[in-house]
Amino acid sequence: MNSFFSSLKLHAADSRMLAGPVLIVMVLAMMVLPLPPFLLDLFFTFNIALSIMILLVAMFTKKPLDFAAFPSVLLFATLLRLSLNVASTRVVLLHGHTGPDAAGQVIEAFGHFLVGGNFAVGIVVFAILVLINFVVITKGAGRIAEVGARFTLDAMPGKQMAIDADLNAGLIAEDDARRRRAEVAQEAEFYGAMDGASKFVRGDAIAGLIIMVVSIVGGLLVGVMQHDLSFSEAGQVYTLLTIGDGLVGQIPALIISTAAGVVVSRVANNQDVGQQMMGQLFSNPMVLYITAGIIGIMGMIPNMPHVAFLSLAGFFAYLGYRIQKKNEALAMQGPVQEVEATPADTAAKEARWDDVTLVEPFAMEVGYRLISLVDQEQGGELISRIRSLRKQFAQNMGFLPPVVHIRDNLELHPSEYRILLSGVEIGKGQVQPGKWLAIDPGGVEFELTEGEKTTDPTFGLTAYWVSEDVRERAQVMGYTVVDASTVIATHINQLLTRHAAHLLGRQEVQQLLEHIGKEEPKLVEDFVPKAVSLTTLHNVLRGLLSEGVSIRDMRTIVEVLTEWGPILSGQTQPGMMINIEELIARVRTALGRAITQQCFGDAVECNVIGLAPQLTQVLTQALTTSGSLEPGLADNLHTETELALQKQTVHNLPPVLVVPPVLRASLAKLFRYGFPQLTVLSNTEIPEERYLKVTSVIGG
Repeated sequence: MNSFFSSLKLHAADSRMLAGPVLIVMVLAMMVLPLPPFLLDLFFTFNIALSIMILLVAMFTKKPLDFAAFPSVLLFATLLRLSLNVASTRVVLLHGHTGPDAAGQVIEAFGHFLVGGNFAVGIVVFAILVLINFVVITKGAGRIAEVGARFTLDAMPGKQMAIDADLNAGLIAEDDARRRRAEVAQEAEFYGAMDGASKFVRGDAIAGLIIMVVSIVGGLLVGVMQHDLSFSEAGQVYTLLTIGDGLVGQIPALIISTAAGVVVSRVANNQDVGQQMMGQLFSNPMVLYITAGIIGIMGMIPNMPHVAFLSLAGFFAYLGYRIQKKNEALAMQGPVQEVEATPADTAAKEARWDDVTLVEPFAMEVGYRLISLVDQEQGGELISRIRSLRKQFAQNMGFLPPVVHIRDNLELHPSEYRILLSGVEIGKGQVQPGKWLAIDPGGVEFELTEGEKTTDPTFGLTAYWVSEDVRERAQVMGYTVVDASTVIATHINQLLTRHAAHLLGRQEVQQLLEHIGKEEPKLVEDFVPKAVSLTTLHNVLRGLLSEGVSIRDMRTIVEVLTEWGPILSGQTQPGMMINIEELIARVRTALGRAITQQCFGDAVECNVIGLAPQLTQVLTQALTTSGSLEPGLADNLHTETELALQKQTVHNLPPVLVVPPVLRASLAKLFRYGFPQLTVLSNTEIPEERYLKVTSVIGG
């Protein structure tokens, strides 16, 4: 039994697959083979039924994509109707002299019953139908389809960005994002197809008019010259048949044109066209009362059809009264019984906590010309590069940074982007999609004359925007050549690293502890809050990150804090906070090998900058007593440090200053913004297997 039903399903699927080819073969057959009047009646009836079905489906769809096959259906319906015109014209010209039923009873009925057998009336009616179809419905639907296609294509990048932003924010899954992207692409294809399909309807109306004129002229010639009919007899017979043929084809064309107008002119919501019209036309009782009053006043004018006007006025007044009573009953039930709130009701609601939106930790805004860089459908690679950056950052720094939220900003320059940290701009730049940025790393002898001179937004180096044909020559000249996506990704990577301490929040610390607990549960079992509190751990980790120290080695960090946290807590006075600087110093000493490796690589001999003994004594006394430096001493220290850094740079040596432990934290804060490239280490952080060589001295 199951196999029987399965075979039925397969046969049904096969029959649906054959519907298109069968229809095409039928259309071609009607154009080539002569059809008897009975088949013409059958096909004309099917054409009318098909047009009614198309109109009803268009009326009951709730959004345009529910009838996505409409452009193809419109094409097939137009071909079917034109092929019927060809077949019926052949029959009319061949057998029209035999009588009014020569081309079937459908054409006879439309030619005699609908226009009373008067070919002049038929010509006028046909011309009016063609004008309604061609000038009013088809032209309006075509214009709406054209504008809809243009706006849909313009809005497509923004919709794709919104989907990618929701995906990056974790609001939707990958499958949902893929489905929404497909819907956006399908919507653009639909409106583009409708823009072209409207030309079918326009051409069909013109073809119907031309076919009628040709058929009338041809019928007169055939009747007079071949069948020896008088001019009036031939005009009466062939013109009526041609009018009937034109009407039986033009009425379905008018119906399908109306369906096309309904599809492209509707505004998508959860209601079909009928529900929208009834709900919006007959929702306000005041409109019905005023209409009833105007119609009633017109009905009381002498010589007006009083019964028609006054009865319709009474109907509108009664309908308005019923709607008013219904609205009053709904108002008495209170807001709890409301099914759907109008936009005005929504705007009048009290503010809620749901209306409060949190600032995104890390975000990027782009101008509209840069949308292609973040739109994967257009080949944009920036989204995938940012994901790779976050993964690389997590591997290097030891925690997962927040998602980079990307959105467009029309207030920016079209080629500009800016990067925000907690809603505050921390970096900006301009890139040119489709071009390459040739960066001068230093030492390039020749200037690129073909490119547009600019500045690298990440490092502030001199650079040039060049085209593809100049790219290879720039590389040969020694320039570092990268594309626009790489420029932005490099800038984001630099800012992520620089502001790593600000990106590590309490939530990230908690997630980091949970991750460590899965790998080594015993290590963190009694760590928080017995050894240190979550706040203390957070401050220590942020202190390390602020100086560029990775927190990947959480095992060592946890072990040091577990050992020294209770000791330093016991040394502090009651009510005072634990000494964070001391804890950071202990952790840095334990991480000395990793810090030294980061500064000097594998070199055993570490060439560093040192402090003169006298300056060391002065700084120690000043920082331990008052906690600050005198302005003169600070200026001299700044000048001496700048000279030492220049000497290190000339000899291609690392910008590292080694000082006693008591001075390290204070000098690191002092030099953090004046000399961001300078790394301040304590001599206790240098492991035993390495030895120091002082190549520059500050204050010497």
